[in-house]
Amino acid sequence: MRWDCESQGCFNIKCRPKIEVFSQCFPGKINFGDVDGIVEMNSKALMLEWKPGKGLLTTGQRIMYRNLTSVAPITVLCVVGSAETMVCESYSYYHKGKFHDSELASLEKVMEFMSQWARWAVKK
Repeated sequence: MRWDCESQGCFNIKCRPKIEVFSQCFPGKINFGDVDGIVEMNSKALMLEWKPGKGLLTTGQRIMYRNLTSVAPITVLCVVGSAETMVCESYSYYHKGKFHDSELASLEKVMEFMSQWARWAVKK
């Protein structure tokens, strides 16, 4: 992302939609969630979910990621770490409707996962 907070102001305030205003459109506690990152290659998608602290996904996220990955060529990579320092603690992922358990990670291991996914995605 090419955004300069110093000269352009805070990106979150100026550019991110305030999705909470749409909560009245859906039943119960359902509402939009944000996407931390997504890339598409050769009709396959890799979605990034970044979590700080303990990195716990909500029940709704777990259901959504399981369902999305079971019906479409989407992989969801869930990383626990600091977005400020980019220190990664662990990662897990959803692929073809299955959750793959958390592994200890470093930024390099996360990047290798992404690189392996990219090599897989470009194959016909």
